[in-house]
Amino acid sequence: MKLKDILPLENETVYGNNEIEISGIAYDSRKTGKNYLFFALPGHNVDGKKYIGDAVKKGAAAVVSDVYDENIPLTQIIVKDVFRYMSLFSAKFYNYPDREMTIIGITGTNGKTTITYMIEGILSYMKEQCGVIGTVNYRYAGKVTGADNTTPQSLDLYKMMREMSDAGVKYLVMEVSSHALSLGRVLGIEFDIAAFTNLTRDHLDFHKDFESYFEAKSILFKSLGKGTKISEKYAIINADDVYGVKLSKTAINAEIKLYSVKNKEADFRAEDILIESGGTSFSVVYKNQKEKVSIKHIGLHNVYNALAALGCAVSLGKNFEEAVKGLNNSPQAPGRLERVDCGRADFETVVDYAHTDDALNNVISALKLLKHNRLITVFGCGGDRDRTKRPIMGKTAVEMSDFVFITSDNPRTEDPKQILLDIEVGVKRTGKRNYKVTEDRENAIKEAVMMASKGDIVLIAGKGHETYQIIGTEKLHFNDVEIAKKFIGLKEKQKSDSGRIEQKEFNF
Repeated sequence: MKLKDILPLENETVYGNNEIEISGIAYDSRKTGKNYLFFALPGHNVDGKKYIGDAVKKGAAAVVSDVYDENIPLTQIIVKDVFRYMSLFSAKFYNYPDREMTIIGITGTNGKTTITYMIEGILSYMKEQCGVIGTVNYRYAGKVTGADNTTPQSLDLYKMMREMSDAGVKYLVMEVSSHALSLGRVLGIEFDIAAFTNLTRDHLDFHKDFESYFEAKSILFKSLGKGTKISEKYAIINADDVYGVKLSKTAINAEIKLYSVKNKEADFRAEDILIESGGTSFSVVYKNQKEKVSIKHIGLHNVYNALAALGCAVSLGKNFEEAVKGLNNSPQAPGRLERVDCGRADFETVVDYAHTDDALNNVISALKLLKHNRLITVFGCGGDRDRTKRPIMGKTAVEMSDFVFITSDNPRTEDPKQILLDIEVGVKRTGKRNYKVTEDRENAIKEAVMMASKGDIVLIAGKGHETYQIIGTEKLHFNDVEIAKKFIGLKEKQKSDSGRIEQKEFNF
């Protein structure tokens, strides 16, 4: 494809030859090839302009930047916003794949991942080809790729969408983060359905305040109906969330469907909710229909997730009764109230991704409904992220748990000890002493497992599906499930060895 076949797009200035062939596009110089167009993305820590030389060596034919450089021997495209331009260029380069599929975007602080798994489960039950882009991974047609970001850069998104469409994928379910919306990663993508879960404290290091956070989430809904697709658009909104109510009163070019466990006027509402150790059941009412839902997921928050998933499925034109059957067969998302195989241990161990105070509250509330002796919680807070939630999470943990091990999560470039001190601020305000600070996460999990006795539940929160820990700038292998199993096995062995010793002494 010649560069001139794509340009002009939006107020760009071109220096050099626009007759050149563009065989590919990249923003990572390491992935640049011959006759590629390289996007020099500006950044807080790393400026893409530093890697233009590497892209030239790789064979790049042109570069997009926000500043002209007379020393660069390539065609240069100069734009004000490189991120925005990359989205526009990628859409045209890959021939608008989003227009060939039905796109469902899920946004909100908590619940996005579980909802994508539920929708995928419903569509799979109906034998529909569905792709998913989200926090755990990116997957379609049997292909699974690890996720670096909840919502990838626009170039990666359009590339994946092209691959999905070419593979026959009809539906794409996507987690849409507030960062992605603010930074233009989903700019130009024509969503057919947008769902809103809730808005609770998170990412205030980036958004500064709740209103800015809300405005970022609103971008997804304000984009509905602005493209070339002629299909009807839908907004699926949580009517029990204060920001959901606010969003429902915003001018949206789509049909709004509300879901709720409280509001009898909502389009989808749950009744007769029963939460047990094996899962959650309830009746869902939609128009004049009522169906029984029975899912493997535990907790009231998963009732909301299920309602959102059903709202999306029905808005796709799927039969309500069949959608419920598909929901009942949907799998749990990895690292979301995931039970650890404890063998013959007489206590439960659960791993969850909860990394906000609201998510931690939801998970602990769900577990406290189950029959148990003590609830022992292990958690930490990520470094280089919103500090304001740390004391609140500490307060939530000690007030709702019988005992808490405060530990590291992904400290990144922050001093782990400072993160722990931030958490302790909230803990000390409660006056409670039911906690211990253990900086090393593996040791914290070990201590929690060794403390557990018959009937206890050990909750390991914060990392969920993640199989790594980021310390400094290094990503090290670390899996909460593996570590928990290791010490559960050790505990069972010690118990067994102790029993054999006692037996020998008795026989002697």
